[in-house]
Amino acid sequence: MTERKQGRRSAQDAEKTKCEIMRVATELFCELGYERVSLRNISEKAGVSHSLIRHHFGSKEQIWYAISDGLHLYMEQYMRTIIEHIPPNYSSNVKLYHFSVRLLAHMLEFKQPIQLIADAVRQEDALFDYFIDSSGDIQSLVEELAEQYNQQYPAAQIKIWEIKWQMIMYAHSAASLGPFMKETWADETDSLETCLLNHWEMYNSLMISRFQVPDEFILHPSKVTELLYDVECDVNKLSEEMATV
Repeated sequence: MTERKQGRRSAQDAEKTKCEIMRVATELFCELGYERVSLRNISEKAGVSHSLIRHHFGSKEQIWYAISDGLHLYMEQYMRTIIEHIPPNYSSNVKLYHFSVRLLAHMLEFKQPIQLIADAVRQEDALFDYFIDSSGDIQSLVEELAEQYNQQYPAAQIKIWEIKWQMIMYAHSAASLGPFMKETWADETDSLETCLLNHWEMYNSLMISRFQVPDEFILHPSKVTELLYDVECDVNKLSEEMATV
């Protein structure tokens, strides 16, 4: 019995170590970029030996892939949550509108995914390909909604990749150009929260027009966080999910 308990503790300790390594690596990749981060950087900040990192992951590249896999799982879970909260009787244009503006709200508040995507674009194709999701249940659901919309509005058809591209532009600009965003509304406020809301409202206006959304379905939050759903998304939880991939 004692040996069994010790074995469980050992496994739990190893899992905690992996989570911490991935948490630290995620922060460093976002802050410095993949190329500028070394296993030594990660080991020093995580407070573990270089050899222990190699034991758990093998290489920096494998840590990055584990993080990416974890992000896929987490973002899929969050997107599913958005879809589940949209009333099924809503029309396809309203469903697409709510899905896109709520997903952007999440990306504005939690910047690490878009920071990693942007860094991956600067690296080899193999890294970027990890973020190109053209399959899976969520993608199918969104494409089905787009098809329904295009049938309903044949004169104003949409391309899902164009909507994705607009979302990426808005998310990345807020994550990487924060000082410019704050300067844009400096004469009105010095609150980052208010600036993020103003930034989101610009995208919101585009999607209202793009999807021809009736007034009664338009969202009017007083802050971006009001648009988020209660799904665990702090870095520690994210690291735990990544480590179990």
